[in-house]
Amino acid sequence: MALLRVDAGSTEEARDLLRRTCGSTRWVDRMLARRPFETIEALLGAARAEWFALTPADWLQAFADHPRIGDREPLARKFPETHHLASREQVEVADAGEDVLTALAGGNTAYEDKFGFIFIVCATGLDAETMLARLRERLDNDPSTELRIAAEEQAKITALRLAAACQ
Repeated sequence: MALLRVDAGSTEEARDLLRRTCGSTRWVDRMLARRPFETIEALLGAARAEWFALTPADWLQAFADHPRIGDREPLARKFPETHHLASREQVEVADAGEDVLTALAGGNTAYEDKFGFIFIVCATGLDAETMLARLRERLDNDPSTELRIAAEEQAKITALRLAAACQ
């Protein structure tokens, strides 16, 4: 069995790798304390358990580490550590028409105004129209429900990033 990258490196290398998968400092610290994981299953199980053991403030810190869906400002400038990941996750947005991008921008603003954090969705495999539909649907949620949904979406994003980065 091959050693997971997160287990093989130094603590600082593991911290850097984990930090690129999730922007919560407390989550990274808690994951480091659980090393070694030995298997991808153990890693992903620990990641989920530690994520949902965090506070909403920790979740918000991780959310702030993401670009807005459909953001036209170059990702590399705003998010130098994770832009390559977000670019791959949002690949379908690149082909979206101007009308959809404009609607996403307006929806992002309405969402942030209502909930106080950016719209988080696991964008992998979703086209821009689907993301826009989900954004619009979720605008009807109450803040508590929406925070929980966003936390679940972040957990999915983190799992995908970990699986790609740690093997």
